[in-house]
Amino acid sequence: MLAAPLAPARPATTRTAYWTRLLPLLAVLACVTRVPSFARPLWNPDEGYLAVQARLLAHGGQLYDTVVDRKPPLLPWLYQAAFALCGSGSLTPLRVLAVVAQLLTAALLASLARRRWGGSAGFTAGVLYLLVSVGLNPEDAQAAAFELFMLPWTAAALWCADRGRWGSAGAAVAAAFLTKQTGGAVLLPVAWLLHRRGATRAGLLRLTAGCAVPVLGAALLTDAGGFLFWTVTGSAGYASFSGSGLHVLARALINTAILAVASAGLLPPVARALRTARAGAPDLWLWLASSAAAVALGLHFFGHYYLQLTPPLALLATAALHALPRHRHTAAVRTSACCCALFLTWGLVVPRPDLAHAERLAAALAHRTAPGDRVLVWGMHPETYWLAGRTPATRYLTAGLLTNYSGGRDGPRVGEQYAVPGAWPVFRREMAARAPALVVDDSRGEPYAPGRIPTLRRLLAARYAEVGRVDGAVLYARTPDG
Repeated sequence: MLAAPLAPARPATTRTAYWTRLLPLLAVLACVTRVPSFARPLWNPDEGYLAVQARLLAHGGQLYDTVVDRKPPLLPWLYQAAFALCGSGSLTPLRVLAVVAQLLTAALLASLARRRWGGSAGFTAGVLYLLVSVGLNPEDAQAAAFELFMLPWTAAALWCADRGRWGSAGAAVAAAFLTKQTGGAVLLPVAWLLHRRGATRAGLLRLTAGCAVPVLGAALLTDAGGFLFWTVTGSAGYASFSGSGLHVLARALINTAILAVASAGLLPPVARALRTARAGAPDLWLWLASSAAAVALGLHFFGHYYLQLTPPLALLATAALHALPRHRHTAAVRTSACCCALFLTWGLVVPRPDLAHAERLAAALAHRTAPGDRVLVWGMHPETYWLAGRTPATRYLTAGLLTNYSGGRDGPRVGEQYAVPGAWPVFRREMAARAPALVVDDSRGEPYAPGRIPTLRRLLAARYAEVGRVDGAVLYARTPDG
């Protein structure tokens, strides 16, 4: 069901009173649902990667040249700005910004729902979104990472398109893409709204320009060729369909089940809407479908990918509840609140062994090197560099970029030949120009272990000697003749 474009305007005093009641509620709820995020110094490797990138950029690094990742530039820039203002020793400023991002997303969804189904629907949409947004493994839901900061832009794109503001809608789509590529999936429901309202040449041009100008600007601010390679063309290996099918299927089923538990209050009304003639709001169904396709893209199914499903789910549940008795609203909110409390407890009490390992490894690394030394951590936890306060010896912050190791890749397509194209010649030049003072083999039996990587194996044999072990990770110091 589309909003009536000629709906009578509400008096300004009514709008002000409405938001004066709703915004404080959403702000408190956003703060409460993000409490666990402040309980850990770091939640997942994505945060660690961004923190290391931000430090490198602050010291003259060039994005998509000496600082690389398969992600767009907005979030590295945000981390860099936060570190410049508040220092790089803590992610607390990013945690605060994550609360703001959640509040913005909830407010935009509430505004969309209010415009379409009335004031009570706005309350329902905003509250349901915040309650269900934490319904994943805490390392996925509580991290200040790509998907979370992408969501306000996707909601803003629908909000602008719902009001026929096509240039702004296009800019919001572009910002979502520039936060994470899959954010661009929101273009599908935006384009449908443009078509549904009788697409005009002017509207199409404004939408196209809104999408294109920010992306072109980001490419020019970085390096156009590097931007295209690292955000689009260079990710073919990562997004391929090869790897361990059972491993990927298990992750997909587990994360889907976790989100389904968190959405226990939302799914019954959505399912009811599908079974009846009230399955309206086709733009919202398109939003959900395009988000689901984005989650499945590349067949990795990491838990944080599923955050993209939560805004359309909240709006679809609100649309279905609008046609049901009031007690169904209360039941949906109550059920969602109980599930939210369960996930918040999980985030506060469950230990993080990976973080404890990274902290011990970082302490050993800091003890054995000087602050100005460059080091190489051969593993999948770039946060070790940030925790140790040491500079990486290479632009490739994880072994995944050099071996194609990632979720679901457990051997068949892991190795030097599957690396990001052109990575190994660059890596060899970096090792020759500024050999790391310490190399940490943190593979711990994974298929990217140095024994299976000829270049790294030869480097360690010729120039390094083992000097210690930490939780299975092996530390190698450069020998005098090395």
